[in-house]
Amino acid sequence: MRYLPVAAAAAMTILTVSSAVHGQRPEEAINPRSLALLESGRSAQAAGNLDGATDAYESALVVDPRNRGAFIGLAEVSRSRGLPGKAIRYYREALELRADDVVALKEQGEALVERGAVDRAKANLAKLKQICGKRTCTEIAQLNAAIVKGPPIQTAAAVPPAVPAKN
Repeated sequence: MRYLPVAAAAAMTILTVSSAVHGQRPEEAINPRSLALLESGRSAQAAGNLDGATDAYESALVVDPRNRGAFIGLAEVSRSRGLPGKAIRYYREALELRADDVVALKEQGEALVERGAVDRAKANLAKLKQICGKRTCTEIAQLNAAIVKGPPIQTAAAVPPAVPAKN
């Protein structure tokens, strides 16, 4: 009787560890249907069919929500539509799956610059430098160039005042 609580605790620990290991899939084990939809989205995006690309990327995520490439694809489509805020969110989703994704960090940093959040983009640059270490990463130079260039300048269009018609 004295060993029953200890045995029960040990059994629960084994079951918990066992189910946690079996419940997670490594990143390389992304569903093949999801990967096929990802490729379909990339093809549609390359052909300029942004709606088709979005549909394919979203379908890829429904099949397997761990498909980081689909999040990056959705972010790229969002940026090409002039929606950097939405792109930043998709890049964040990709980075939650893999925090050291240099492409997602670089592109999120560029989208942050587009939104005017240069300090946050600099934080991404610092992360890139930390991840790359001593090896050369082209993403560092690309993000640095975007930061130096700065956010796009928004100018208001001068519209002449309406002249009332003379009767």
